[in-house]
Amino acid sequence: MNVLRNRGFRWISLMVGLVAIIALTAMNVLSLYDLRDRMVEGDEERRTDQLDEINDTIRNQVLDPLRGLGQIELEPIEESLRQSGQLPDNILEVLERSSKSPYFTGIYFTPDNTDPCLEESTVYKYDPTQNGIAPTNNYPNLVCDGVGIARTKTRIQLNDFNYRWNNNWEFDTHRSLNLGLINLSESRMIGVLTLTLNDDYIVNEVLPPYLKNYFGTSSETGIVVWVRDWTNDKILATNDSTITYDRDLVDHSMGFSGSGFLDNWSLYIGFLESPVTNAYNANLFKNLVVLSVAMLFLTGAFIFIFVTAQRERDLAQRQASFLANVTHELKTPLAVMQAAGENISDGRVTETRRLKQYGEHIYNESIRLRGMIEKLLDVAKVDSGQNMSKASPCKPHDLLSSYLSENQKYIEEKGFEVHFTSHDEEALAMIDHDNFETIVSNLTENAIKYSTDEKYIEYQISSNSDDVFFSITDHGIGIPKRAQKNIFDKFYRVEDSDSLSTKIKGHGLGLSIVNNMVEMNGGDIEVKSSVDKGTTFIVRFPKLMKEEVSADTINTVDTNSSLNKKINKHTEYVG
Repeated sequence: MNVLRNRGFRWISLMVGLVAIIALTAMNVLSLYDLRDRMVEGDEERRTDQLDEINDTIRNQVLDPLRGLGQIELEPIEESLRQSGQLPDNILEVLERSSKSPYFTGIYFTPDNTDPCLEESTVYKYDPTQNGIAPTNNYPNLVCDGVGIARTKTRIQLNDFNYRWNNNWEFDTHRSLNLGLINLSESRMIGVLTLTLNDDYIVNEVLPPYLKNYFGTSSETGIVVWVRDWTNDKILATNDSTITYDRDLVDHSMGFSGSGFLDNWSLYIGFLESPVTNAYNANLFKNLVVLSVAMLFLTGAFIFIFVTAQRERDLAQRQASFLANVTHELKTPLAVMQAAGENISDGRVTETRRLKQYGEHIYNESIRLRGMIEKLLDVAKVDSGQNMSKASPCKPHDLLSSYLSENQKYIEEKGFEVHFTSHDEEALAMIDHDNFETIVSNLTENAIKYSTDEKYIEYQISSNSDDVFFSITDHGIGIPKRAQKNIFDKFYRVEDSDSLSTKIKGHGLGLSIVNNMVEMNGGDIEVKSSVDKGTTFIVRFPKLMKEEVSADTINTVDTNSSLNKKINKHTEYVG
């Protein structure tokens, strides 16, 4: 017992060590992947943030000349226009700065009472050479659109009583920047300042250098960026003109943000395979391959050793238990036979009735002894490969009927109610007669041994297009779910202290013999069982179609060469 306990402890220790190695390896693998993913994700986030930087930088450059306008009092604008036709000097200073910015091509002022969308309307245009404004009715149509946007948005802002700024700026996409000028004391608009944007300058002079400086070429960084006018489906700028825009290459997209700034343009970024990422992935892949092969080999070796050791130990225990049981059971009939023979030989028994009783004892015990020996011989033959199946075409219905005609009386004398149902009396299968009888006999013996109060056995025959089935059902003690996968193993017996099975004599060989004989005849067996409700064993054999083998042909197998070939081929398979 101590040896077994120590052996179990050693195996448990080895398994714990194996689990620890696998766990540590898994943690290392996950760490490598996590590091790689963090690196890639971090680089992608940094590159995406650079798009925001470009966006903010360009917008700030556009708005920079107008800084300080929010601190200027705008109320004098209307009075100055009435008196001199000019804007106040502090406003003109802002316009002078703005005129020098390459982002603007023109500056216009539209009083609140003027609608630039009407023909022959007059607005004011800033003249940088005179540093003043002059009325004009020659202005671009985009002034009309820009003023409409600014007026709408500014009036919405004025409905908010908490609004405290003297202007409200809005972009008309890539065409103009419009500032709604507000008289805060009276909470009304004074007019709209429109600065037309130089989109050619932005596209050709501003965006390409930024994209190049931030992202380089795709061959250098593995990144490609496009600026696209989505309304016209046109690529305006890119960091690598050798790569054509493709929606499938895009990993992230964003619009220029800020009150409609370049609203019709979008930034697209695609993360291709960068040299650094490729090198890291290649190294990671090599490490993972080596680690995986080593771990698979090590894990397989440990599992094989563990499983083999467990099976050998279980088999050794079952063999030892079998040897003890079979030795005891062999001694019992021998002892009975010896005692009866000794009494007869000594002349102690002279009465005819007692002589007959002793003779019956000797006969019954010899039959029992022969049965045990035959089981042992069957197992030995299977293990040595000597038990060859001699299959022939037959009807399972006839074989089962023949068995019951010989044994039903014996079964009923044991107190059992026997039922036989056949749903297909003509189905044919290639089965060895002796094997079939052994299979049914062992399953019946189990049903008898493991039934208690409700003594009932049902035999059934059925078939489908491919197979013939026969089943044996009892209402006995049943087999626990956990034990059902092992019941066909040699020497295995269900060990349950509360179960009847521990009190019944047996060697764990019957179902093993049944399983081997079923397989030798090309079939398979399954069990369905519930504890305290009963057990059903279902045996399935491949079906010989009726049109292939007729009833007349069964009796003339040797004279039908075509059928002989089929039978021989099938016999080779099951043998």
